[in-house]
Amino acid sequence: MVNRMNKKNQYMLEHQDLKDNGFDWWWHSFTGYSEETGEPKSFFIEYFVMNPGLGSDIPILGQLKENDKPSYAMVMAGTWEEGKKQIHNMYPMSSFTYRHEPFRVQIGDNILEDVFLAGSVRMSKEETKTHPEYMSDYGSMDWSLMVYKELSFDVGYGSSNFLRDQNAFNMYWHVEGLKTEYDGYVNLDGKRYLVTKGKSFGYQDKNWGRDFTNPWIWLNCNKLSYKGSEEVLEQTAFVFGGGQPLVFGKALDGKILGVFVHKGKAYEYNFSKVWKNNRQSFKTKDDGENLHWFIKCQNNHSRIALHFQAPKKDLLLMKYENPRGEMNHRHLYNGGTARGEVRLYDKKGKGYQLVGEFSGSLAGCEYGTY
Repeated sequence: MVNRMNKKNQYMLEHQDLKDNGFDWWWHSFTGYSEETGEPKSFFIEYFVMNPGLGSDIPILGQLKENDKPSYAMVMAGTWEEGKKQIHNMYPMSSFTYRHEPFRVQIGDNILEDVFLAGSVRMSKEETKTHPEYMSDYGSMDWSLMVYKELSFDVGYGSSNFLRDQNAFNMYWHVEGLKTEYDGYVNLDGKRYLVTKGKSFGYQDKNWGRDFTNPWIWLNCNKLSYKGSEEVLEQTAFVFGGGQPLVFGKALDGKILGVFVHKGKAYEYNFSKVWKNNRQSFKTKDDGENLHWFIKCQNNHSRIALHFQAPKKDLLLMKYENPRGEMNHRHLYNGGTARGEVRLYDKKGKGYQLVGEFSGSLAGCEYGTY
């Protein structure tokens, strides 16, 4: 359960090395329902800070040749499937403020708190043509949402104070809202969507560091039912992420970590906890029309197998530049409506006993490599 906010969900670019060569972002994703038709639509919102120590009264954009390194605050929002888009609005660092207790980030008029977020993005079609350095699609979106975090996932030692002080990893991860409910509204291109606690199936995490992992894999779902049932399970969600983390400049090949929470009981699979004899594998498959995620993990206590997929036509190719202004990930697929199945087992003696088979939908998914 989430009670008080973990300090790892706070602003992380006060470390001197990251002020001039670092990024920090807070990601929110959830489902809303058309006020006119009741049809569901999934959305994402991200509050983002890049190289704050280099900032000025104008946003410094890394995709412009005259700029050595980028520095800005950004609000990004959008949706997947039909009408998919990601809208970026960049702000100068002078428009960014933060407070640790109680937590609050503000970028222009956009507000991010632990229990509330509000803001807007807007970009014209003409601006996207004349300013490719914005890395943005066109459209408009605004929102006002209360946030209720029910489950969290702390990756542990990999994002500990010691390793953060040593600036050990290129990219850190913390999942404050593994299972999060939202309540409020979203307006997308003039159409209103109602977001309702109990059926928003939301998620919140954050990443920070010096660069992005390659490959990059992420899979999350909190709309899960027993296979053959449509009843959504309470206190049940999962997330897995990773790829090839860099620690003190050394690549750790094929590493992922994550957790499956079933009715409040956590089954964790974390490569950094070597005493639990964690073993894991992951792969993706592109069959031309769909992208597939396959994950298998086991330890001394349990094992899990997941297979999710999403049509490529419904996925976005996310656009990020790193703190050096490099846009390396040009095929970073991202979605919020993947579907799939999970099999979970408990260790019993020398064998395994099936805990349950689950079906999931409205799953967050990401994969990219370069």
